[in-house]
Amino acid sequence: MAFEGLSFFITFFFLLIILFPLISSSHPNTAHSHQLVFLNNLNGCKKGDKIEGIHQMKEYLQHFGYLNHVQNHSNSFNDDEFDEFLESAIKTYQLNYNLKATGALDATTLALMSKPRCGVADVIDGKTRMKSGKKVVNQHRKINGHFHTVSHYAFFEGNPKWPASKSHLTYGFLPGTPSEAVAPVGRAFTTWAANTHFSFSQASGYETADIKISFESGDHGDGHAFDGVGGVIAHAFSPTDGRLHFDAVEPWAVGAIADSFDVETVALHEIGHLLGLHHSSVEGAIMWPTIMGGATKGLHADDIAGIDALYTATS
Repeated sequence: MAFEGLSFFITFFFLLIILFPLISSSHPNTAHSHQLVFLNNLNGCKKGDKIEGIHQMKEYLQHFGYLNHVQNHSNSFNDDEFDEFLESAIKTYQLNYNLKATGALDATTLALMSKPRCGVADVIDGKTRMKSGKKVVNQHRKINGHFHTVSHYAFFEGNPKWPASKSHLTYGFLPGTPSEAVAPVGRAFTTWAANTHFSFSQASGYETADIKISFESGDHGDGHAFDGVGGVIAHAFSPTDGRLHFDAVEPWAVGAIADSFDVETVALHEIGHLLGLHHSSVEGAIMWPTIMGGATKGLHADDIAGIDALYTATS
């Protein structure tokens, strides 16, 4: 009986060790709120204010490109002064996300900033391309029951894309990638193939693949460190780099599972980057930068119009 009791205790102890990390990482929104707790102090802040947490707001906006082009011109980049540079950056952010461009930090702006998102910057080299408002010419596709006439897709600077000779792309997974992620990522590639001139297949090996997919954490050597649970959940690079990284510490799921991120939905977004799309200001588009736990999403007419424009008008 003593041996049976000891065996039960050992089994229970190891179950705790195995299960505790899963339990502790199962609430991305809570962790994200803790990570960006400084946002709670900033509701109503405007130019001229000096409040603790403003310097962290500057760091947040710098991370996504909104302040990089003025960093060398501001003597107060790392302090808590709400200066004209910060006001201008917030106005640009608000314009990109279809908010009233007041330059002040209202509750709606702060709520949007608190959402998990893609790590690709919205502004690159001082240029934001999210609010272009391009007219879609000869766009006859009907997607999700709607025709699309005005588009806000965007490309990376210089319009990088895969050459015409690379319409078939292979993808591979870093050894050790969770096996549950393979099928949903494959479905994301299938969806893009059905709506573009591209075809995709899984390579026999990771190193030989055109697109390399891996789950990483923290500083993983690409110059874009992940920030823990919540915040940035994934990122990818423009053509023809081919790298797609998921943040391994996030709670990933297959399908719409509360407080978890759907692998297929996030893969759809990041593959868009791999093909040459930047972020869109159309909230329904897969290239909209944020996503909440428990949500799934598909391609939008804006995403399809963007790929069509990149690989036809600029051919």
